[in-house]
Amino acid sequence: MRISGKGTEMKVLVYGAGVLGSYLAHSLLRGGNNVSILARGRRYEQLKEDGIVIRHRFQRKNTVDAVNVIDKLQPEEHYDLIFVVMKYNQFSSVLPILAENISNNIVIVGNNADAANMQTFLNKNSKVKKNIAFGFQISGGRREENGRVIFIRGGGQMVIGSLDGDLSFKSILEKAFKEAKHKLSFNENIDGWLKSHFIPIIAMNSIHYINNFDFKKIAKDKNALMQMISVMDEGFMVLEKLGYRIDPAFQLNMVRNHRNFVYHGLRIFHKLQMAKFFECSFSEIIALYETFDELKKEANISTPNLDDLQKRSTSKYRDEVNR
Repeated sequence: MRISGKGTEMKVLVYGAGVLGSYLAHSLLRGGNNVSILARGRRYEQLKEDGIVIRHRFQRKNTVDAVNVIDKLQPEEHYDLIFVVMKYNQFSSVLPILAENISNNIVIVGNNADAANMQTFLNKNSKVKKNIAFGFQISGGRREENGRVIFIRGGGQMVIGSLDGDLSFKSILEKAFKEAKHKLSFNENIDGWLKSHFIPIIAMNSIHYINNFDFKKIAKDKNALMQMISVMDEGFMVLEKLGYRIDPAFQLNMVRNHRNFVYHGLRIFHKLQMAKFFECSFSEIIALYETFDELKKEANISTPNLDDLQKRSTSKYRDEVNR
């Protein structure tokens, strides 16, 4: 096994060992940091035995990185940075553990419809002052049964920001990523960015789920693709009504003013093999819908396409869970 890293720049914990957590740990290791990764069960054993194994699809190469693996974050264990890289429906179980820990700098990474309440919980319950940021990795891939990660992006990128505007530990982040092949994009509208991002996520993944991930079938189904676009538009309408700035703004412009162009783009996307690498667990989509219901209720506007897609996809999910 190859042991990576150029020294011990920053002491970093990546809490979560899925596709994106594994790639982030790989990038930070190769950037010279002292990295640990938290995993449980079979994934813990895989990482202990084999390290982080990644197939870089576009670069046609494999990498293997030895990494320190833990299965529990102890309250007294201090890290310069903790990245929590998980599904949206998993964050709530981790927040109390983060609150107990003495580390100050926390980055919560992933789909997020409720960043403000997460920050409030940590501020209220933590034993030490927490500096909190939120981020999203613009990457994709999947993990095989043997633990190998198939990664389809040439290099990592994270959009990151603070709800308070000023990212107090920006210099620490920049130091950790200085030698890593992982771009940081700082965003002062991170809550708006995250909310804008999950709208297309629920629209696309719901159509995928209803159609049993048959992407070739979806590519030929104009009604399904047009409903995707309508759901995005309605979701953005809810956010606009509540005062959120759609970010990046071109999403709104394309969905609202260039529907035919977006339709043809979605057709092409669903014909590509890479489409299967961008799937979410539908339990995460359910959790996003549940949080978004509160925003829809507050906005009090009509969202017929979104409501229909939510009803059909969640009914299918509950039927399968209850079998």
